[in-house]
Amino acid sequence: MRHSQAEYSKIGRTATRSACKPLATDLARLSPLYVGSDVFRRAAFGQSHPLKIVRHSTVLDLVRLLGWLADDDFRTSTPATMDQLTEFHDRDYVAALQYADTTGKVDSDVRSRYHIGTMENPLFPGLFERAATTVGGSILAAELACEGRVIFHPSGGTHHGRPDRASGFCYFNDPVFCIRTLLREGRERVLYLDLDAHHGDGVENAFVAEPRVMTVSIHEADRWPYTGAADDRRDGGARNLPVPKGVNDSELGFLVEHAIMPLVESFSPDAFVVCCGADCLAGDPLSGMLLSNVALWETVEQIAALNKPTVILGGGGYNPWTVARYWAGMWGRLTGQEIPDRLPDAAVELLRGLECDLVDEEDIEDDWLNTLVDTPFAGPVRETIRSLATEVTRV
Repeated sequence: MRHSQAEYSKIGRTATRSACKPLATDLARLSPLYVGSDVFRRAAFGQSHPLKIVRHSTVLDLVRLLGWLADDDFRTSTPATMDQLTEFHDRDYVAALQYADTTGKVDSDVRSRYHIGTMENPLFPGLFERAATTVGGSILAAELACEGRVIFHPSGGTHHGRPDRASGFCYFNDPVFCIRTLLREGRERVLYLDLDAHHGDGVENAFVAEPRVMTVSIHEADRWPYTGAADDRRDGGARNLPVPKGVNDSELGFLVEHAIMPLVESFSPDAFVVCCGADCLAGDPLSGMLLSNVALWETVEQIAALNKPTVILGGGGYNPWTVARYWAGMWGRLTGQEIPDRLPDAAVELLRGLECDLVDEEDIEDDWLNTLVDTPFAGPVRETIRSLATEVTRV
């Protein structure tokens, strides 16, 4: 694990848990729906990739074990069609990805041009159906959100995909389709909030020339894809908050209060899309951020409580225990569930069965196996954080 207990103590790890009920309002009145598919139960990404870990099926199994998901609240996503996919992605690229999946091979020129069949974006059985189903889920989520609901689609969040190529473990860009669907369904202004540790570059690039969309990204500074500088507004439609390593819950709360919510007020969106990448959590092997799931739940709740059509997507996350607990707990908070201090035995057994090559066995914390709720990580608000809030809110 990247962060030791000594590192946690430097930022003042608190001893209390904000565990049980949504902070902002009774979110259950927004009739949350869960969008998913059994496609995501299949093995993916091969044997030497950070995303070979089991994530989405674990989240779904957890919420069902806890009795939090009725059949009537689940919607099955289907693959986006070729016509739908080519509304944003180049037809040649989509055809090349489909052909590679069908034949099980990628020619060198295709690999070079489209970035598929690489270590970053490997070819694996069922790739095309999986990627297309992610997009189909985000289209469905946006349509359902326009009924006045909050929609949870944790299999979404592939925010690095480009029109003409794969990028950053992302073959298509489902958040783009989600936002485009909201606009097509009559939303006049959509705010996209990206909480993933990596800058949401693909979504930002897609809407540079679209005044109806504002993209806001909180991400770790000096980390791939090395974009999203604080002074880069991309013709006015983007706001970026590159935070330093070790960002804590107090600092996230400061940014939400002094940057995110003022931007929401000034832009006045009538719909939201939130990318809830789990790699910003303490304990993730591919980032240096130190956030708790409690702080992230509360951030998302503040958006959902604005009572606008809202889609909540997943994203990155490379520690299967922290990912599963974050997203399962997110669904619990959205639906007003009482989160237990200790998980039932069946849930503990499920978590104990997870594996991850990037996390050493001796670094697996007991809380990751027995609870859903992280101990919050409070700490000082650094001047860098204060300056970021000032930068992104200035006119």
